[in-house]
Amino acid sequence: MSCKVPFKVFSGTKSRYLAEKICTSLGCELGQMNIQYFADGEFAVSFEESVRGSHVYLVQSTFPNSDNLMELLLMIDAAKRASAKTVNAVVPYFGWARQDRKDKPRVSIGAKLIADMLSVAGIDRLITMDLHADQIQGFFNVPVDHLYASTIFIPYIKSLNLENLVITAPDVGGSKRASTYSKYLGVPMVICYKSRAKANEISSMKVIGEVEGMNVVLIDDMVDTAGTITKAADLMIQEGAVSVRAVSSHAVMSDPATERVEKSGLTDIIFTDSIPYKGCSPKVKTLSIADMFADTINRVYNNESISSLYLI
Repeated sequence: MSCKVPFKVFSGTKSRYLAEKICTSLGCELGQMNIQYFADGEFAVSFEESVRGSHVYLVQSTFPNSDNLMELLLMIDAAKRASAKTVNAVVPYFGWARQDRKDKPRVSIGAKLIADMLSVAGIDRLITMDLHADQIQGFFNVPVDHLYASTIFIPYIKSLNLENLVITAPDVGGSKRASTYSKYLGVPMVICYKSRAKANEISSMKVIGEVEGMNVVLIDDMVDTAGTITKAADLMIQEGAVSVRAVSSHAVMSDPATERVEKSGLTDIIFTDSIPYKGCSPKVKTLSIADMFADTINRVYNNESISSLYLI
C-alpha cells in the first residue's frame, strides 16, 4: 500500500464509504481486503497485503445486520494471526449499546457481550463515537477513545444564527447531553418526558419547560424508528415553538422513520455519516465525521492527546 502514514487502514464491507473518506483525510490508500462468500451465507476474510508489524486500524460500524459485527470479528482475528503489531477497532456506531444493563429479569447485557467478543478476538484499542451509555467504556479492558459528534454539531448549530434558541432533550435519558450543549451555547434547555408502552412505542409525552416563540434544537444520540424525535417535534410546535430541528449522531432510521420525519413538524434533521442513510428525504442532512476520525487515528498513533478535539 502506497501510503504517507506509518499505519494501515482497512474497512469492512458496509463502512467502506466512510473508510475511504478517512483515508483521503489521512493521505493514504485504503488497504486491500477480500471477503469470500459461501453458498450458505458464511463468509471468510483475508488481507491481500502484509500487515506484519503494522499498526492496523479496522473501520467497521456494527449497525444491522449482525454480519457487520461478524465481519469485524473475523478482520480482527485475521490481523492478529497475520502478526499485526496492534489491532485498533474503529467503530463509529457501536451497536447493541441500548442493552447496557438488566432493566428487567432474565435479559442479556448485550453491550457487555459485544465488548467481550471484541476483546477475545484481540483488539488493542477501540475508537468509537457517542455511545448510547457512557458506562459501556468500562465494559472493555483495553483503552477506549470515546469521541463526540458535538465537535461538528456545535459549529453547525452556531452557523444557523437562530434567535431565541432553546436546546431540548427528547427524553429524560438525554438530558445530560442536552444540558452540555445548552451550557456551552449559553441558551436555555427544556426536556420532554415520555413513557413507553413497549420498545419503540410511546404512550405519552409532555414538555417540561417553555418553548413558545423559541427556535428549538432537539439533541439525541441516535434515531431508530423516529417515533420519539417526531412526537417531540410535533409537541414543540403545539406548544408554540417557531421552528424545530434535530441533530442526532447515528441515523439508524428503521422503517417507518423517513415517513415519520417527512410528516412531522421538523424543519430538518442532521446526522453524521457513522451509518449510511439509505432513505430519501429533503429534511435529512448529513455531516461527515471522517476528518475527526482521521485526526484521532493520527493522534493515537503519535501518542498525542485527543481531548483537545472535543468542544464539549
